[in-house]
Amino acid sequence: MSLLTESRKRIVPPRNTPRPSPLARSAVPPLAPGALPGLGHAAALLRDPLGFLGSLSRHGGVVRIRLGPRTVCVVTDARLVHTLLVALAHDCPRGAVQDTLKTAFGDGLLMSEGQAHRDRRRIIQPAFGPDRMGGYLAVMHQVTEERAGRWHPGQVLDVAKEMNHLALEIVTRSLFGARLSEDATLAFHRALPDMVKGQIVQSLYPNPSLARLPLPVNRRFDAAVRVLNRVVDQAVNSRSGTPGSEDGHGTLPTLLRAATDPATGCPLTEADVRSEAITMFGAGTETVSTTLTWLLDELLRHPEVEARVLAELDEHLPAGAVPTPEALARLTYTRSVTQEVVRLHAPNAFLMRTARVPVELGPYRIPAGTELLYSLTALHRDPVRHPEPLAFRPERWQDGGGAGRPSFLPFGAGKHKCIGEAFAWAELTVAAAAILRRWQPVAVPGSRAREVVWTTVQAQGLRVRLAPREQRAPGGGRAGRAARTSGGRGAAASRDEPAVPGRCPSTGAPAASPPARPPGELYAAAQRHDDWAVRHGLLTPTELPGYRSYALQELIGHAFPRARGTELDLLLDMLGWFTILDDRFDGTPGRRPAEAHALVDPLISVLDGGDTPSESQLLGSWRELWDRQSASMSPAWRARAAREWRECLATFPAEADHRARGTVPAHGLGLTDTMRLRRHGSCLYPFMNILERVHGAEAPAALHAEPALHRLRAHTADAATLINDLYSLEREERQTAAAFNTVLTLQRALGCTRSRAVRAVRDRVAVLRRESEVLRRDLQRRHPAGRWYLDGTRELVAGVQAWSSTSDRYLVPDDGR
Repeated sequence: MSLLTESRKRIVPPRNTPRPSPLARSAVPPLAPGALPGLGHAAALLRDPLGFLGSLSRHGGVVRIRLGPRTVCVVTDARLVHTLLVALAHDCPRGAVQDTLKTAFGDGLLMSEGQAHRDRRRIIQPAFGPDRMGGYLAVMHQVTEERAGRWHPGQVLDVAKEMNHLALEIVTRSLFGARLSEDATLAFHRALPDMVKGQIVQSLYPNPSLARLPLPVNRRFDAAVRVLNRVVDQAVNSRSGTPGSEDGHGTLPTLLRAATDPATGCPLTEADVRSEAITMFGAGTETVSTTLTWLLDELLRHPEVEARVLAELDEHLPAGAVPTPEALARLTYTRSVTQEVVRLHAPNAFLMRTARVPVELGPYRIPAGTELLYSLTALHRDPVRHPEPLAFRPERWQDGGGAGRPSFLPFGAGKHKCIGEAFAWAELTVAAAAILRRWQPVAVPGSRAREVVWTTVQAQGLRVRLAPREQRAPGGGRAGRAARTSGGRGAAASRDEPAVPGRCPSTGAPAASPPARPPGELYAAAQRHDDWAVRHGLLTPTELPGYRSYALQELIGHAFPRARGTELDLLLDMLGWFTILDDRFDGTPGRRPAEAHALVDPLISVLDGGDTPSESQLLGSWRELWDRQSASMSPAWRARAAREWRECLATFPAEADHRARGTVPAHGLGLTDTMRLRRHGSCLYPFMNILERVHGAEAPAALHAEPALHRLRAHTADAATLINDLYSLEREERQTAAAFNTVLTLQRALGCTRSRAVRAVRDRVAVLRRESEVLRRDLQRRHPAGRWYLDGTRELVAGVQAWSSTSDRYLVPDDGR
């Protein structure tokens, strides 16, 4: 088949970077607009570093900016950055930012170039070999358990500060076999910000001699360097040892002191040892601790992700067990979560290289002496390379999606790629696992993480209150259920699951067929819904006859055969509200993005707990609907439902924007992009969540943690959407506004005939249904208590099929054509 098989494509069309002609190679990178006399772009860079750097990609793959009298080329295209770091590594050594540290700490691995760098890397590489990782994992686990064991219930943590202490202790004990005194630890953390700020300020000086002036920033930088050197000396010269370090044998200082400098044939000096040590302290502390802080912050925002991580830990890393490399390799979802945190919150705001000879970068010729700047944070938030760049979506890394791509460079690339990459990934996973197993962080209201940008993007302000994590039963089950209040995250509470009519009380399996619906029940529900819609001002009495012809109650009746009473009313009100909203976008809001946002943005703000000064009838009814949906549901359910409603509602402005820009299916929007919009815009995900509300119990957390369930949900949404597209095709063919219909996309984008496109869509629906049954059987075997939920996804697709084939909603008016 398969015209409809999705490949990995980008929502935003990729930049066209044709092979440059010989004439194009002499092109000068464009100058970014907005330069101020005397200051250039320095004010914009200092005011909003990430926003400014991220905005430059629209002007080209390489863009010139002015920082006072200096001109710097910013590389905004990930492929060109990869070229800079790999193919041009010899011709473009490190730049001004690293030179500042070289002056302070010497010519270590981080600052050296050429043969000196290669020699030093060969000396240090054994410290990060695979044979060392098992010992490091044990120390990481022990350090985190000890530190987390000193916390107490109800304690409020400054997360950034605590993660800094934790990362420093892990590096000190893993690589140096030493323990720092508390005074040394505090001194290190107090000095680090002054060093980072001094580093960036001195790198921007128009003349390096300014770094020698007795300016406050220079004095603080020099003092910070002295403190950091004293702390490193304490670790390097420690003879205390730690368990597993064999009293200092095999530690990094021991390895360095036993090495010979190939250039001189002499042993490394103590200055060399200190230089490498400060590199490991700096690189292994701030970036890892910042990433751990962002990881905890994202889990607070996405409790459903936290639940999946905990379920995976239960399965592959039993509580109290010392992690092994083999166990970490099985934590595939946890790795996806850490990758997404590193992508979204890349610690490196900007790094620099200097062209020591003329080089060609894409279509541009870069003169010798040019400083080249790039921002990993901006690259990782490029919508061309990472669709929905500001959304936290760990699933983008599943099945190898994105891993190893040139647009994901958290540890650099080429010969200067971070030597401790494997160590850092392991540290993130082990530390997070030990913390989450013992403690449930509860966000303190008003104290979420915020970005503070220097040379790194730091996470500051996150404070959490600690609640003991409930005991988890063997096999991943929970002894109780975490109940979290709307004002934050409350203490855990245990309660029995309510009995659900029509389900086996021991397994949760549905009865052979749903209980017969009382005669007239759907009609009575439709009457109540009509009254609700008129009372909320969504419809006028004169509009009711045409609206009733849609027979929405029949769709709910088919798709949710077990829904009764208030749950039936809720489902019908939700579907009716969404249908009325959808019809509004047949008018001007569907073609004008500003009007679309004016309608949708207040609705999304309700999901975030926001208030609007004046409420429209649409907004007031939505607020009431959201309260009814989420009442008594768990925080994990609320978070999942809110996220999927956001994705659904956001498709309306997205489609309006595509229509306004002309990037509709016929002109630039491909099949994968249309399917993504249709999948979320069809409202199927929110209605799958309501299955749990209708059944009076939430599906088991272990089931929700299954990647197979996520595939089944996607198949369910796609199948129902494609069925809808088949039945709505004739009406949408006659619309003047561009329709986001998959059949039309196949016709226009791929040049298919109408009949072939229809046949392809029908075939795809059949494939989705077959694959869905395979997924259901596998999931039912492993999660029998969730069978009712799995069956509900089948009923949902069948209900859409039954209703779409009979409803008047898709009738084409008889206009004489």
